[in-house]
Amino acid sequence: MGEIRQLIGARRRETGDDRCRIVCVVGTRPEAIKMAPVIEALRRETWASPYVLLTAQHREMLDQVMQLFAIRADDDLNVMRPNQQLAALTAQLITGLDAALERARPDAVLAQGDTTTVLCAALVSFYRRVPFGHVEAGLRTHDLASPFPEEANRVLASRLTRWHFAPTASSRANLLREGIEDAAIHVTGNTVIDALLSIADRARGVDLSFADGKRLLLMTAHRRENFGAPMNEVFAAVRELVDRFEDLAVLYPVHPNPNVKEPAERILGGHPRIRLVAPLDYEPFVAAMSAAHLIVTDSGGVQEEAPALAKPVLVLRNETERPEAVDAGVVKLVGPVRERIVREVATLLTDPAAYAAMARGVSPYGDGHAAGRIVAVLARDLAMPVGAPGLRSTL
Repeated sequence: MGEIRQLIGARRRETGDDRCRIVCVVGTRPEAIKMAPVIEALRRETWASPYVLLTAQHREMLDQVMQLFAIRADDDLNVMRPNQQLAALTAQLITGLDAALERARPDAVLAQGDTTTVLCAALVSFYRRVPFGHVEAGLRTHDLASPFPEEANRVLASRLTRWHFAPTASSRANLLREGIEDAAIHVTGNTVIDALLSIADRARGVDLSFADGKRLLLMTAHRRENFGAPMNEVFAAVRELVDRFEDLAVLYPVHPNPNVKEPAERILGGHPRIRLVAPLDYEPFVAAMSAAHLIVTDSGGVQEEAPALAKPVLVLRNETERPEAVDAGVVKLVGPVRERIVREVATLLTDPAAYAAMARGVSPYGDGHAAGRIVAVLARDLAMPVGAPGLRSTL
């Protein structure tokens, strides 16, 4: 930490600001949800000056969460463009983030997850010799093609990270196998549980009147690797299930990407017990999860959240970087395969013992205090007065 201390001390002497400026980079809705508890925890610290930098890799869905958690952006790159390709997005993020860090003059940078925003934030921080903290570090499928490009993003970001905030012991083990220094890894739990528990009791705002008296299947499906034939398989399976079970209703917040929206409307549209809606704000989405009988998803965050709400989860992927809930028996991989989806959903609808085994309220991803643990590590390493040769703990 010697070089980091020197750089921090130089900035503070230059600016006369005794607080530590920590840039929190947020690009997508899931990142906003998971970074919100960290930003809130930093706001409560007298030694810290959190600075919220949006890339807006996803615009509308990001703005919803920012409003819910009352987070105000200090800078906004607004990089989202229709049908943007990864190379163009990456180039835009690197140049935009570099200029933004020049404006912000941070002592440290934090980002969460595995998006292109996270990879570029880690890379630009490295170029500027600013220590980078990776929230939700160490998730792995060990297949660079799945999920794409997220697995590559998080693997590459790990090589540039100073603080690895791993959500679970399994994530820590992944990092250790890759040669990451043990002292740089901190098992904190997942901040998504902090966010979920903060609003679960008051979550509301979703219209489920179409499902009155029916068992609700909540679905999310948007992964890039499922575009095309796999997505058609998923939607055909859901249509078959609704036709087969008259007491089943489906709520599907449809991602605006045309690769998702067009087949969803073509295959699922027009059925009285299938409701296609625009992406939900986080609060009504939590309300929908709470009301659901079961959940079918290719989302990473839902795999973490739904088990804490005692909801069985079937994952539309062939592998997951979140194996803990699978090992606990509350999440099951079914892949984007029509026959398997139909079989597993039907089992949960017809076999009470199978349903009870998956609806146990197991939460292997945290206790709601992950953000506090992250801030404690940062305080230990960064909270220091101007010109101090060492560190000043505020704990």
